[in-house]
Amino acid sequence: MTLTIYERIFAKLEKILGEDMEDIPQYQQFRARGFMELNVDLLHEDEESVTIALSHYFKQNGDMIPDPDMEVRIYPEMKMAEALTYQDSFGYREVYPAPSQVYLKAKKDLNVFLNQWLSYILEQGFERVGCWTP
Repeated sequence: MTLTIYERIFAKLEKILGEDMEDIPQYQQFRARGFMELNVDLLHEDEESVTIALSHYFKQNGDMIPDPDMEVRIYPEMKMAEALTYQDSFGYREVYPAPSQVYLKAKKDLNVFLNQWLSYILEQGFERVGCWTP
């Protein structure tokens, strides 16, 4: 049986974040030698889903700039996850700009990008170096 892109994204996130996708710490940081740190922030939780932000940061003129920065919604019981937004130094895209509105091209593009990005993160050997929950 072939997994959907949403199931593949979930499986990769589960490998990176750990198996308990319903209890994600407020903040996590991951490192891999030679690469920018990966930051994971818990943004929102409800009974059906968990929303996180994934980002790399670089320093420019003394400011920390996220590039890329994505919001991702995880559905632990369904073992699925999807991209909600993407932001980098060139722009911002979102899948659901308003209730009951979806940009299908953005949905496809952002999930393809997220799936590939997560593959790179796994290949590059990122490991958790810290987490924090209030």
